[in-house]
Amino acid sequence: MDKLIAGQVVTYQGDPFDIPAEEAVQVLPQAAILVRDGKVVSVGPRDTLRAKHPEATLIDHGSALILPGFIDAHAHYPQTAMIASWGKRLIDWLNTYTFPEEAKFANRAYADEIAGRYLDLLLANGTTTVTSFCTIHPGSVEALFEAAAQRNMRIVAGKTCMDRPETTPDFLRDTAKAAYDESKALIERWHGTGRATYAITPRFSPTSTPEQLDALGQLWSEYPTCLMQTHLSEQTDEIEWVKGLYPDARDYLDTYERFGLVREGALFGHAIHLEPREIAHLQANDCSLIHCPTSNTFIGSGLFDMGPRKADALRVGLATDTGGGSSFSMLRTMAAAYEIGQLRHTALHPAQLLWLATRGSAEALRMEDRIGSIAAGMEADFAVIDLASTPAIAQRAITAETVWEEIFPTIMMGDDRAVITSYVMGERAGS
Repeated sequence: MDKLIAGQVVTYQGDPFDIPAEEAVQVLPQAAILVRDGKVVSVGPRDTLRAKHPEATLIDHGSALILPGFIDAHAHYPQTAMIASWGKRLIDWLNTYTFPEEAKFANRAYADEIAGRYLDLLLANGTTTVTSFCTIHPGSVEALFEAAAQRNMRIVAGKTCMDRPETTPDFLRDTAKAAYDESKALIERWHGTGRATYAITPRFSPTSTPEQLDALGQLWSEYPTCLMQTHLSEQTDEIEWVKGLYPDARDYLDTYERFGLVREGALFGHAIHLEPREIAHLQANDCSLIHCPTSNTFIGSGLFDMGPRKADALRVGLATDTGGGSSFSMLRTMAAAYEIGQLRHTALHPAQLLWLATRGSAEALRMEDRIGSIAAGMEADFAVIDLASTPAIAQRAITAETVWEEIFPTIMMGDDRAVITSYVMGERAGS
């Protein structure tokens, strides 16, 4: 049955980093979205669409803001239970908290429990698509794909591969052959099934041998429609670590490039401390950078430079990076992106922040033809946002003179309380 989902609807006319933000991102008041069979049919004035489609079920959210569902472009669902673990830099944090927690995913029942919990937390925060690392255990990947299929969520995920004995614990290590064989079997099972996309997933160069990276590069050449996700230049001490492990490499990016892992469809998490050669090669190969602001501040990694990277015409997505990131909320992530932008002398307009969390991440995942905007033919994934969800936000929003002044307090102070509901393929999450 057709549905009319009504409220203030956010639409995109362009990239707000390329054209004036308020021209690129528009908020349609008293609007509605006609949804049929999980897809957007049309967007327009509520009364007009109501008159044209009297048979459609009207779901009226009043003055609430209806956005494309948030897209979290880089996360680690196995770190759900250890989010907000105190006091470590990246390498110590991995050894102290992350690796012991990820070892638990050898137990498929535990993986199923965390996968379901994680996706429900995302939906409660308005996130309808996520790109996640799993663990070395194939069952951890199966658990996440199955949980996403049960919720009809669009999902990108892959088996995390790590085989270097001097940098990985023996209880969390595979081999080059296991990485290839197990990833291939998972691709055959899941890639393109329903709303699932497989991402070939070396954790990062320090935890993989050249042999493993070479095997994964070969695998990607055999399955070129997969994505590839990893980490790049998150911390300065990590970069020095990489130089010691790969003394012949020109730079950090080259440790991936020489194995065929730098091309269209590559997703590089963090990418804070880049060299000029790296930027040029990321541009030339149309790679995507994923900004993880809450993680970068929580672990003390550094400040991503949004202005120059967008000026470089790079694809940039936005992500929580849970559990290095300290929140499941893309609203909190947008707020952190704004704060980092201020420190980098780039004041991000609220329209740019919304775009990064939706359309920008969709472009980073090369899925902008399906998700990330509300327009005819797109999948009907939405987040419905209350712009007066708490007394503190309401007292600020009520004095707003423009819609962007009304929206910005929710970006800066909002959390899951601001999310009225999420729609997945036109259906309310949990219904």
